Amino acid sequence: MPASLGELAVRFGCELRGDPGRRISRVASLAEADGDALAFLAEPRYRRQLATTRAAAVVLDARNADGCPVAALVAANPHATYARIAALLHPALPASPGIHPSAVVGAGARIDASASVGPGSVIGCNAVLGARVSVGPGCVLEDGVVLAEDVRLVARVVLGRDVRLGARSIVQPGAVIGADGFGFARDGEAWVKIPQLGTVSIGEDVEVGANTTIDRGALADTLIGDGVKLDNQIHIGHNVHIGAHTAIAGCVGISGSTTIGRRCQIGGAVGIAGHLSICDDVAVTGFSMVSHSITSPGVYSSGIPVEGAHVWRRIVGRLKRIDTLAERVARLEHAHDTGEAADADERQD
Repeated sequence: MPASLGELAVRFGCELRGDPGRRISRVASLAEADGDALAFLAEPRYRRQLATTRAAAVVLDARNADGCPVAALVAANPHATYARIAALLHPALPASPGIHPSAVVGAGARIDASASVGPGSVIGCNAVLGARVSVGPGCVLEDGVVLAEDVRLVARVVLGRDVRLGARSIVQPGAVIGADGFGFARDGEAWVKIPQLGTVSIGEDVEVGANTTIDRGALADTLIGDGVKLDNQIHIGHNVHIGAHTAIAGCVGISGSTTIGRRCQIGGAVGIAGHLSICDDVAVTGFSMVSHSITSPGVYSSGIPVEGAHVWRRIVGRLKRIDTLAERVARLEHAHDTGEAADADERQD
């Protein structure tokens, strides 16, 4: 959907430096953009590409605008402004309303006339699909699932019984929401399965990445707040609560009954132990292990960065000798304290 620079500036609140009549039809990177494309600059490391870009225009902040060789849309937050413009220029294709002949719909299901159900999908009994919902091919919605308006399930999504998704939420292919969590009671050598009686409730404007799994609650529900963004291949255990507008990168594992606050940022491959709390506005860097509650906002890290193999072997060797070293220090401190006590006794005599 092409648009002029003048239209974009007015719609997204930018300062335009250039011809307002110049039309843009697509977005591209600084290095690959041509005369009908819009690019953006948000990261300083890409500033060198700005000088040689062939884009029709660039979205950037005021600090970099003077160095822009082409038209500029000056914005306080170039990345977010670029994202909104990209969505305008490249809108998602709307699904055609209706139920594919190969879909299976259970008794009592209510599907809005504007909704779309793709081939091979299964809609359980008493499920509710709101206005303009799109259920892609091969999805399975168990009994009692509720999808609010404009929810989009891309393909092969599985939603367990009674799962609820808020308006405008998107679930990418292969995600499973509402499967049983890891709930077992030990009985001697055996394990007894604990029925998982809760469900999963997801707020509005949430995105769930491909092959991410969100377990249903054991008794109460697993809760995902409004605006949460979940990357691919994340595991969220039963009864986890995630606050609004938190973003979690790929391959994160969150153990059961953990509470994560609002506006948190969790880096890739982070592991979070169960039954703990993370307050609002916490950032955890990639590959960290969170083993205790975090009660103060800020940036948290753990783990050891990669080293050359020979250096790493020395580090490991030293780590293995820490207990021995600690015992030697303790003995020396004890001997020192005992010696000081004996000297003091002699001076008193």
